[in-house]
Parts: sequence; structure tokens; C-alpha cells
Amino acid sequence: MGNIKQTFIKRAARELFDRYPDQFTREFEYNKKKVEELTNVTSKTIRNRIAGYITKLVRMKEEGKML
Repeated sequence: MGNIKQTFIKRAARELFDRYPDQFTREFEYNKKKVEELTNVTSKTIRNRIAGYITKLVRMKEEGKML
């Protein structure tokens, strides 16, 4: 198994967040299920990392720290 690059996780998360901004919340468990529905990611680790980064993006947006 190779290493998953952090840029892949961030790029996938930002693309999902840009396409479906109102589909995600501050809750990780909910975001995890939405990532599973919206993508064809088969690895739990990758799915969880994407969901975690999306959760971070939602929180940053709500706090007004989004670039």
C-alpha cells in the first residue's frame, strides 16, 4: 500500500464542499455518511479524512476564517 498524499484529501474535500455546500454540517458523523453517499471512495481511512477536513472547512466558514 502506498501513502495517501494530504493534497489528495484536501482537493477531494474542497471539491465536495464547493459542489454541495449545504449538504455538510459541523458534525463529523453526518459528514462521514454524506461523503460515502456522494463519492465512490472505498477506503474507510480516506473517507474519514475527507469528512474530517470537510468538517474543518464548515467550522472555518461559520467562524468567518475562510479564505
